[in-house]
Amino acid sequence: MKKAQLVFIPSPGVGHLVSAAQFAKLVLDRNDSFLITMLVINNPYAESISKYIESLASAHTQIKFVALPETIAPPSAEALAVSAEHAFSSYINDHKTIVRDAIVNQVMANNPAPIASVVFDLFCTAFIDVARELGVPSHVFFTSGAAFLGLMFYLSDREEYGQPKFRPTDPDYVIPFYANPVPYRVLPLLHNDEGYETFAYHGRKFKDANGIIINTFSEVESHVVHALLARDDIPPIFNVGPLIDHRGKSLSGSDALKREEIIKWLDDQPEKSVVFLCFGSGGGFDEAQLKEIAIGLEKSGHRFLWSIRLKPSKGQLHASYFDNYGEILPEGFLERTKNIGMLCGWAPQVEILAHRAVGAFVSHCGWNSTLETLWYGVPIITWPLYGEQHINAFQLVKDLGLAVELTLDFRRDCPTDFVKAEDITKAVKTMMEQGGELRNKAKATSEMAQKAVEEGGSSYIALGKLIDQWLENKP
Repeated sequence: MKKAQLVFIPSPGVGHLVSAAQFAKLVLDRNDSFLITMLVINNPYAESISKYIESLASAHTQIKFVALPETIAPPSAEALAVSAEHAFSSYINDHKTIVRDAIVNQVMANNPAPIASVVFDLFCTAFIDVARELGVPSHVFFTSGAAFLGLMFYLSDREEYGQPKFRPTDPDYVIPFYANPVPYRVLPLLHNDEGYETFAYHGRKFKDANGIIINTFSEVESHVVHALLARDDIPPIFNVGPLIDHRGKSLSGSDALKREEIIKWLDDQPEKSVVFLCFGSGGGFDEAQLKEIAIGLEKSGHRFLWSIRLKPSKGQLHASYFDNYGEILPEGFLERTKNIGMLCGWAPQVEILAHRAVGAFVSHCGWNSTLETLWYGVPIITWPLYGEQHINAFQLVKDLGLAVELTLDFRRDCPTDFVKAEDITKAVKTMMEQGGELRNKAKATSEMAQKAVEEGGSSYIALGKLIDQWLENKP
């Protein structure tokens, strides 16, 4: 008989789903007293979500996945273009009644064990009210880093004190959760009023939860953790990361063959000689930028493994794979680089980062990818594209000293933003030829990350305290 139930409600995005499932698995591995139900909100703009759910359900058989009814109209392309965060927050908010009914009819009705908490992620604060109405605790599962959480509290503070929204002419912002002043240019998700107000609203709502669970480890964001602990107006913080799926998804057919080909190629390369380029599920570029990347890589003279994708088509969130490389990339590029480079579509990112041949990672700086990189001690070359990736990149370069800056303010959806080949060449050569100090720091950070989740480590202890709170069912 299970002692308690947990209800997880991730935002409808692949990264959010994967992180939530990984955390749920971690909880069960630590204490199997829980029955966990994952309520999945449909994402009409991400075709691969259903495939991920199937994959996650088969990999995590102890977790019950429930797809919620698709009765809510999705956000329009126009609303997404103004502020995707605002549009999706409104879309998620419209699911309050559906979520309440699912908890009552598919969780409470099916098992007498009490619900220890409703665990929702950063865009799902509407469900704090649902949990309160049902008389159960709620916890935020924050899938980004502690510094970005702090930024959201900072925004809610600014609104509370009547301070104006961010504007291009502002001097750099002194934000307690960043060690260096933050320039306007690395905060594009807050450039429009809707985005700013959305993050400020969620930051304010977080204070109504019974706790905040962060996918980070205290050692890497120690400055931020101290700043958060100094506040007396926020719930208890539990740093339980890094949460990493080292096994990856189960593969078959063409994906299994691709993986085998990639790993075999890496096996033949010298240690720490390969630059890996991969930009996440939304990480694609137009043809002109792809050509420029190719020129920059070729001129660097260094080995590379490039997960290459075209930018998402209008109305879609995910980039698309293609295999007619020769029709898009510079003439002769494939022939000239055949001995030092490999192009692929999908790539087993975690397995590649773990490989001895990889010496640097050109990354979009999404938080999941950042943690995977830190875990395996691979130094980063920053190329953020959207969302909070720009402020993550800023933190990695300026505050943590774990990355080389290629760009901090490139915006995927801005037609005038373009990274030149010479800048790509310079960043790659700087990292691969002069990056010894960064490499040493990345190695030390990797050791801290792994110690954090071991028995007696900071994240291990934090998770234990959280589980104790849940089993005692004390707010």
